[in-house]
Amino acid sequence: MNKAWLHGIFAAFIFSLSVSHAQETKTARQIISEAVPLTEDSDTQVKMIQSMTGLPDPEVEPLLAAWKEGSIYLVTGADGKKVAVTLAGDPDAAKKEAAIRLDTKEPLKDAAGAAVRVSPGSTEVAETDSSIRRAMKAVTDLAKLTAPDAKDRLMAISQLGMERDLAKLPILEERLKVETDSGVKRAVQEAIALTQLKSPDVAVKIKGCEALTDIHPLSAKDSLEAIIREADQSGNTELSSAALKALNAVESHRSTVNFFGTIFRGFSLGSVLLVVAIGLAITFGLMGVINMAHGELIAVGAYTTYVVQCIFADGLAISPFGFNVSIPGMKATGTLYEFYFVVALPMAFIMAALVGLALERGVIRFLYRRPLESLLATWGVSLVLQQLFRLIFGANNVQVGSPSWLSDNWTINDVILGWNRVFVIGFAILIVVGTWALLTKTPLGLLIRAVMQNRNMAACLGVRTERVNMLTFGFGSGLAGLAGAFLSQIGNVGPSLGQNYIVDAFMTVVVGGVGSLIGTVASALGIGVLDQSLQQILGNPVLGKILVLGGIILFLQWRPAGLFATKTRSLES
Repeated sequence: MNKAWLHGIFAAFIFSLSVSHAQETKTARQIISEAVPLTEDSDTQVKMIQSMTGLPDPEVEPLLAAWKEGSIYLVTGADGKKVAVTLAGDPDAAKKEAAIRLDTKEPLKDAAGAAVRVSPGSTEVAETDSSIRRAMKAVTDLAKLTAPDAKDRLMAISQLGMERDLAKLPILEERLKVETDSGVKRAVQEAIALTQLKSPDVAVKIKGCEALTDIHPLSAKDSLEAIIREADQSGNTELSSAALKALNAVESHRSTVNFFGTIFRGFSLGSVLLVVAIGLAITFGLMGVINMAHGELIAVGAYTTYVVQCIFADGLAISPFGFNVSIPGMKATGTLYEFYFVVALPMAFIMAALVGLALERGVIRFLYRRPLESLLATWGVSLVLQQLFRLIFGANNVQVGSPSWLSDNWTINDVILGWNRVFVIGFAILIVVGTWALLTKTPLGLLIRAVMQNRNMAACLGVRTERVNMLTFGFGSGLAGLAGAFLSQIGNVGPSLGQNYIVDAFMTVVVGGVGSLIGTVASALGIGVLDQSLQQILGNPVLGKILVLGGIILFLQWRPAGLFATKTRSLES
């Protein structure tokens, strides 16, 4: 890598930053079409490639890639000069293809005005040497530094920061002067500081350490530790002190990020537990029904989401009980396709509620106040439903894709907030508020509370208790379906999906207090935060979960009724 080449890159980049795009007279296509025929003068070719550094032309990268891969050819034109062309990809019987001029994208004509056709195997390919390829790489690496999209600029700067090439330090410093996006600007500062640590000049290294002290990026730890070892070996106390100060700032920032990250992950895990358990809080907490098929109701919601996704896409072919069933698809794309999850949410609630109604009418209504029999019966129903899922959708898991508005994340001071986790927190809040409003602000809620408190007295007052039981169980089952719709976004959907959460759901309801909605909320969030905190402290997820389970057992020994015990006449007596 010679100095003249580096100076050429730097000068071309500075020129691209200072000159208005409107003043550019040549496009990338024109420059490359002029450079390719200069096969005997690679130095000039390199200079012409360097002149495209920072050029706001989307064709820079694909054209350089075509040249490098041998997709550009040299054909003698009507004037006897070599012309850069590409091939149209329309071979005739003689396997010849039309030659398309690189500069104008029009067919190349011979002296008679006829379109020129050439054979790829016998046509001269535009060659490249090592210096040309290095120039190409430099241009493509820096092409996105001036991109209009901040994400593209951030990606390019992050790549330069990882390279830590001192030759590109002036380019980063110039980019810092003109960068306006705060996130990208911080990335440029980080890349500059990390690159400065590679300098042979101790003063530059100290300057880099001071910059890292201010911005304290998490990625700087290894580099700073290497600088400390280097400074200790050379006896440079000033450099060692500066690097140690920067390392302490990085570790302090890491502790802050871990703390807030753990809190966020704890709340998101607690929200998942809450979404899963809120339906069980209705059927078990309020109705006293031990429904071991609650996990399968979650799976109903997840599979409903999968079916809706397939309908929005290419359709679905299934073979239940040996019969081939084909469901046509809408073949939607873009925004319309991503709308599928909005449709899937109410559909998941409805389908799970219908299954719950069938379960209540067919099994549960004969087993009220008979907990052991209801436990065994619903356990058998869960096995039947699991096998039904296998017969319809197969034994293998199915994949449900997340829409783009759930697939990205926000990064706030290095704390990553995944959109899907933020969504489940908001989703859980809406479910809790909706359930509370139903139970306390509607006539149905009044009837539900009356029947749950004293079924016989409510019946004597004219309340149709069987209908209330049916609607209550259907509502709780629908909430389980909503949980399945969300769980489909954070993992695969399979016949045993619900079994992974049934124990956690019962544990959450029991710890919070059977029949207490606020207790279920407090229990879910507490278990989630405790689980994530122990995992962070111990560094072992399995051990963390074991300790959480042990803590719950000890807690229930102390408070068997849970956090918020429901007081009724029967308990007081």
